[in-house]
Amino acid sequence: MKAALEKLRAALRHRGPDDEGQWLSPCGMAGLAHTRLAVLDLSPAGHQPMITADGRFAIVFNGEIYNFRELRAELEGAGAEFRTRSDTEVLLRLYEREGAPMVRCLRGMFALAIWDEAERTAFLARDPFGIKPLYYSHQAGRLAFASEVRALQSAGLADSSLDAAAMMRYLESGSVAEPATLLKEVRALPAGHSMIWKAGAPRMECHWRPVFSPGPMSAAEAAEKTRAALLDSLDHHFVSDVPVGLFLSGGVDSTLLAVLAREQGRAGLESFSIGVDDARLDESSVAARTAAHLGLRHHELRLNAAGMAESFPRFLRHMDQPGIDGFNTFMVSGFARAQGMKVVLSGLGGDEIFGGYASFEKVPRLAHATSWLRRLPGSVPLGRWMEHSMPRANLRRAGDLLQRGPGMTEAWRVFRGIFPRAQARRLTALYSGCDEASLTPEPALAADTLDERDQVSLLEMTLYMRNQLLKDSDVMSMAHGLELRVPLVDRALFESVASIPADLRLRAGKQLLLDAVPGIPDWVAGQPKRGFLFPYEKWLAADWGGAFQQARADIRDPRAPWYQQWCVFMLRQWLEKNAAS
Repeated sequence: MKAALEKLRAALRHRGPDDEGQWLSPCGMAGLAHTRLAVLDLSPAGHQPMITADGRFAIVFNGEIYNFRELRAELEGAGAEFRTRSDTEVLLRLYEREGAPMVRCLRGMFALAIWDEAERTAFLARDPFGIKPLYYSHQAGRLAFASEVRALQSAGLADSSLDAAAMMRYLESGSVAEPATLLKEVRALPAGHSMIWKAGAPRMECHWRPVFSPGPMSAAEAAEKTRAALLDSLDHHFVSDVPVGLFLSGGVDSTLLAVLAREQGRAGLESFSIGVDDARLDESSVAARTAAHLGLRHHELRLNAAGMAESFPRFLRHMDQPGIDGFNTFMVSGFARAQGMKVVLSGLGGDEIFGGYASFEKVPRLAHATSWLRRLPGSVPLGRWMEHSMPRANLRRAGDLLQRGPGMTEAWRVFRGIFPRAQARRLTALYSGCDEASLTPEPALAADTLDERDQVSLLEMTLYMRNQLLKDSDVMSMAHGLELRVPLVDRALFESVASIPADLRLRAGKQLLLDAVPGIPDWVAGQPKRGFLFPYEKWLAADWGGAFQQARADIRDPRAPWYQQWCVFMLRQWLEKNAAS
């Protein structure tokens, strides 16, 4: 066990460069290893694994608990004594008093494990939205866990056997959906869940899930409620013993964080952005103008094809699971860390909760049109013909939708999709060696009773944001030992704005956020949504042309758009690395 713990620490050292440690339980049943990024209580007292004075409880914890001071005050009022100023010790004391239910009190992003020496049990928990990752392998009564899949492989705690079903979902969607990973032996503890392991058997429980609860409300009341929730979340996300910076783009979400931070009197805030050599994608001038307007200390990284070629191999080395996003976060995180930052805020989450995507309008229309077409004779054969014969990828995916079950979920999957199901099945068989006929589709989900736009919001949060954006943001920021915080992905904020009806919360152009934060400059509010993208095709053609040529050959479709080639390219890169593990 000691050797495995040492390998885990080595594999995770980039996530916690400030300190590290490991611990073996007196009974010999458990071992914990940790690498620390010191953000709260920078002294050696914050060392992990952290053990209670009586030796009964031991904890390793990744993340931040933003309400730890309030929880500490409550515990001290009940007689608890503390040796540190860390949130880790608060977790330990809270579990000591309340056990597993304590997780419902926590506000923050977290993945934690606590060993109880007296009961010989392990308790694992993950934050409500899944901001922090927690992967585990449970084989022959043995439980192993880590913050990255590849750490479990490096420590010899999981082999390289592939999960073909998870691979097919990746090719359909562009991300590996939890609780699966591409390895058969490794699973993700789902967001908002905890696990008790005892006597070789795990028992899982959901402690939180997003629920919309709309009620009557005026536009003015909605704006006031949203503003109060935003200010409260931002205040909590600045809890830190080191400076906190900001990723600033030309969009509404990161800008509103900067505006509200200035209104809260936070002086000296440093902001970071990337500029690229493509005017269609470059938001750096907007970000720089906003930073000057708000008095931020702004830093801009200019990136071109040469910079991309130099950094791209390092990005691939840090890939934990394949995905079609993440390079932008990798680059701006490395840039911020080089400027001395340990913690940054991101505007991630605003689009999903406040209606920033085209999906909020297009997916309901697609679902209704498909429902009508499926009533016509021959709709399924028509769908097969479209999937194989239409010249444009979006029309081929529309043919895929005609063959699926009805409802918003299937319409959303196809709208967000990368490959139609038949193509994903063939490619999965090619890469995994499985029988193509053994790959069954995900079952169609019944339509929900929510407002249609709330359904889309829930899908964007629990599938796209959770499986792609949050996952990539964590692994690519922590690749540089940088903690990325997301104030718009906050349980208390969500529970507050979830009471706002969809026709107010999801108004076009994120109008509710503009009403709630009137200080957002006109040059940001009036910008069309462009996302935070790089001109990958232009940059990679020369240095990685051969690899993309192979991806195109595997796809067997000269019409394959760039995003399909990128999806296959990233999978092939991961498979090559996995085969070498």
